[in-house]
Amino acid sequence: MSVPQWTADIEVDAALAKRAIAWQFRTLEIRDVVAFGSGWDNAAFLVNGELVFRFPRRRTWADLLEREIAVLPEVARHVPVPISAPTYVGLPTEFFPWHFAGYPLIAGSTACALALDDTERTALARPIGTFLRSLHAIDPQPAIARGLPPDRLGRLDPERRLRASLERVATIREAGEDRDLDAAIAWLSAHPPIAVPEARRTIVHGDLYPRHLILDERVQLRGVIDWGDVHYGDPAIDLAIAHMLLPVSAHAAFRDAYGAIDARTWDVARYRAIYHAILELDYGIRANDAGMRRIGRAALRLLAAHIEA
Repeated sequence: MSVPQWTADIEVDAALAKRAIAWQFRTLEIRDVVAFGSGWDNAAFLVNGELVFRFPRRRTWADLLEREIAVLPEVARHVPVPISAPTYVGLPTEFFPWHFAGYPLIAGSTACALALDDTERTALARPIGTFLRSLHAIDPQPAIARGLPPDRLGRLDPERRLRASLERVATIREAGEDRDLDAAIAWLSAHPPIAVPEARRTIVHGDLYPRHLILDERVQLRGVIDWGDVHYGDPAIDLAIAHMLLPVSAHAAFRDAYGAIDARTWDVARYRAIYHAILELDYGIRANDAGMRRIGRAALRLLAAHIEA
């Protein structure tokens, strides 16, 4: 049996995190360190109730965190909500072999932790569209000079992504979550993405989905986290959030807030959304992650409505 792609190289617990933070930042008085969440690539810990420190769980993500450290402080200056731009940078030591980073807590809940109804989803259309308009308008050249790479993972490689989606079908069917799966797979197969022209590439978050959106108690957008996939690439990768999160009726508001989106980009955004929804649902089932399973299921429901429309 193959090892799941989210399997950690290093498991980081609160004791290890506290030891590494205390060694690096000796003027920081540490009162408590509490596990704050664990994703595919990193483990997060809340320090003193006000700082979030993230540690890579896999060697691959250690390189991505170094990218965040180099790029995000500048990005943070241009976007309308807080992002997880590092203010503490930990270096490799005998306690932990890779860079780690900390930033002020962005208070709220991840969107995947909430059972959002369509009214609440619709209310997010303009704030998310405005955020992405600001992000994609940033001049990418300074970030490229600091090491921002192009897409090296083939995020829109049609052969690779279709194959990966089909490999997850059996798990989803066995779990009884395949209600909208056939329509999504059929659309994915019939609409391989057209490559974006070089002149239209932008800085992109690269992994924008509900787990990386922070919402407050009124379900308003308060921040965007987990920028390990930030790169210079196709803005459609980020625009996929509209297809994954918003009802069809909210697309016009999103597009109005973002600005002009041509047919190619909108179709490629849908392609990315389908692939990511299948990935979320598969992960949620395999890892017994209720939040991820819920957002994957909801995304497929919304995408089926998009396809029918």
